[in-house]
Amino acid sequence: MRNNYGNIRTLQNFRDFIKDKSVSVVGIAISNISLMKFLCKCGVKKITARDRKDIFADGNIPELDELGKENVEINYILGENYLDNLTEDLIFKTPAIRRDLQPFIDAEKNGQTVTSEMELFFMLCPAKTVAVTGSAGKTTTTTIIGEILKNGGKKVYVGGNIGVPLLGEIENITKDDYVVVELSSFQLFDLNNSSFAPNYAIITNITPNHLDWHKDMTEYAEAKKVIFKNQQASDRIILSYDDDLTRSFKNDVNATAYLFSMDLLPEEYKNGIYCKDNSIFVRENGVEKKIMDKSDIFIRGGHNVKNFMAAIGVTYDIVSADAIKATANTFGGVEHRIEFVRDADGISYYNSSIDSAPTRTIAALNYFDRPGEDKKIIVILGGKDKKVSFDPLAPVVYKKAKAAVLYGATRETIKKCLDDYSENNPDCEDLDLRIADSFDSAVMTAKELACAGDIVLLSPACTSFDCFKNFEERGNRFKELVRGF
Repeated sequence: MRNNYGNIRTLQNFRDFIKDKSVSVVGIAISNISLMKFLCKCGVKKITARDRKDIFADGNIPELDELGKENVEINYILGENYLDNLTEDLIFKTPAIRRDLQPFIDAEKNGQTVTSEMELFFMLCPAKTVAVTGSAGKTTTTTIIGEILKNGGKKVYVGGNIGVPLLGEIENITKDDYVVVELSSFQLFDLNNSSFAPNYAIITNITPNHLDWHKDMTEYAEAKKVIFKNQQASDRIILSYDDDLTRSFKNDVNATAYLFSMDLLPEEYKNGIYCKDNSIFVRENGVEKKIMDKSDIFIRGGHNVKNFMAAIGVTYDIVSADAIKATANTFGGVEHRIEFVRDADGISYYNSSIDSAPTRTIAALNYFDRPGEDKKIIVILGGKDKKVSFDPLAPVVYKKAKAAVLYGATRETIKKCLDDYSENNPDCEDLDLRIADSFDSAVMTAKELACAGDIVLLSPACTSFDCFKNFEERGNRFKELVRGF
């Protein structure tokens, strides 16, 4: 059945395809609740919904209650045996569950189709597509591209790993629109097939991440490469020149490659985006064009200059330079990414809950690079262990922070890393290191350690799943506590 499913290109194709099929949805998260609504609109009358967790433990889910009132039969298989008797024709799997689990392998051998909400969206989407991935910066870059295109007068839909699920918008999207999608390595792992071929693709960088889910760094990098696997010469791939791994991908692509760099690109790269004399330039077929000054970018940080360069690689010939510059002048960042919360008693509080890896926290600490900001930071670190080394983080914490408050499942691991660095570098800066027994107490400890003029920064360097449903819930809890001071 996979071959027939893979030929679907229109919404009517899909409706015709599923009218006599049994359907299963595995993993009942936000996007898959939206998916279930979409399936019902397309004519599905019976859905088997599966989840390892008891999704009703905290009460009913209103959206699912509403579906049950619309002549749709929903059967639930919850708990450890949620993948038993996986016999449905069409199986939609959440990205967080690996598709190489034996029940999915057996299902495909049996002629069933294992797919995902994102795969179906790309099969049906008539618009020009921009796909963005990377270990850091992909959310900000995705958002910037969307804002630039809007400022340039284009109709744009932004989603994927951020925002609202896009499949529910498919009836409204036309061939003249643009869709900008942030994609995680989990989602790309599911898109390793011919249905996924974005017109524009970006890999911002690749550093060790999600090694608690991926088998190793090689598999993680290969998942990222899926973003350009099916592109053609008429498509465009934007890669970081400053990141060794992504730069090496240029040899593997079929699309036209643009490299972006904080420095002047070597002349051998005929297409690219780079900084020169404090300005940002595009080079197209060897011809150079200035887009704007770096000082036009309102949001601080060298990493945000890189994010804008990646976005320019997509948009420079779609909209005017004025539209790009107008976005740079006004864009203030995304929620949970070095988000200013408030000043209280002369202390500045910043929420960077999205920082789920050490490289993100390094960038967040380096964001505060104005004179006098070093050794003014109290950083809150901790969360779920992703099996990623914290060693690169230690010297930056000692250089930039006056104190670190550790909480969650990784608190002892991070403490050992920081202690080892101090022992091996006796001349390093002093650091007040504290352990908290909960997230709330970590925030309160940071408040108590701070004095007027200091900065309290939530930048955990870990995922949130030991204490929270997602990084948004973690960031919102931080803001709730801070606003209550």
